[in-house]
Amino acid sequence: MSPRSSTASGKSGTTAVKSTVKTTAAKPATTKTRPAAARPRRKAVAVGPVVPENRMRLIAEAAYYKAEKRAFAGGSELGDWIEAEAEIDALLNARGAD
Repeated sequence: MSPRSSTASGKSGTTAVKSTVKTTAAKPATTKTRPAAARPRRKAVAVGPVVPENRMRLIAEAAYYKAEKRAFAGGSELGDWIEAEAEIDALLNARGAD
């Protein structure tokens, strides 16, 4: 038989494979990050008036969290909705997005 490939171990049928992957040393981090508490908060950007569908979604979500806070006990759903509506409207008015 003629040798078809070179072998590293001398066994027939196995070929030696040379690795071509380059390894690089890890670079140390040069950027310093501030703790989360020290980072400045992003300011809310007013993008215009809130459409009625989004206002209702915000109110419904706030009312849900109010009901969840009182363990979904029945009989106060309307009160949750009215409180949530007042809170959301106050937030939107303060933002200037009537």
